[in-house]
Amino acid sequence: MLKKRIIPCLDIKDGTTVKGINFESLRNAGNPIDLAKKYENEGADELVFLDITATIEERKTFVELVKNIAKELSIPFTVGGGISSVEDVRKLLEAGADKISINSSAVKNPQLISDLAKEFGSQCIVVAIDTKFVEHQDWVFVKGGRERTDLKTLDWAKKVEKLGAGEILLTSMDGDGTKNGFGLRITKLISESVNIPVIASGGAGKIEDFENVFNQTKATGALAASIFHFNEMRIDDLKNELKNRKIAIR
Repeated sequence: MLKKRIIPCLDIKDGTTVKGINFESLRNAGNPIDLAKKYENEGADELVFLDITATIEERKTFVELVKNIAKELSIPFTVGGGISSVEDVRKLLEAGADKISINSSAVKNPQLISDLAKEFGSQCIVVAIDTKFVEHQDWVFVKGGRERTDLKTLDWAKKVEKLGAGEILLTSMDGDGTKNGFGLRITKLISESVNIPVIASGGAGKIEDFENVFNQTKATGALAASIFHFNEMRIDDLKNELKNRKIAIR
């Protein structure tokens, strides 16, 4: 059985870490490199850095920041935001990223998933899916959660696996930043419907939320931001408590 991973996420805007609620009302959470080092010291298994305005502003992820992060970290990290070509990915991997995450660009051009998997290997291609329950259905949203697509979340998850994605980062927009718990229903549905790892994201607020997502779904990782950024919970304390509750944690 795959041991479960705890993954802090740093949303980057203008070089600073920010955090919002339901993808809005952003507030400053600190220097991304300082936070990354702190999380590695506390025992984070991986980190995710998302340049949250890159797609909207149609500019490329800040490659220099990735280089600086790579110098400081020894754990794997994923980078996303504004990635739309093989060349973008090559630059980020050369800068030191271990994996890349694509979202809006994959929806716009699904062939990109296959092209990237063929060029760099599925293991470093993460497809991020932002999902929201609207009118009795789970829909995929793009552009930082601003735009609803005509893709049903389950159909899209199965498709990205077929196209060569190595992992899915599934964010429940209904839970994002609320600290009311992960979207267990949608996470369970998706993680049981694909054969690639699924990281649950959106809504972590307490230890029980991590316990529930690992016990009630097949998610192999849980991603969180606010509770780590604002010192509500240390990663080592969280992992120790989950081990006490008989959850196989890395």
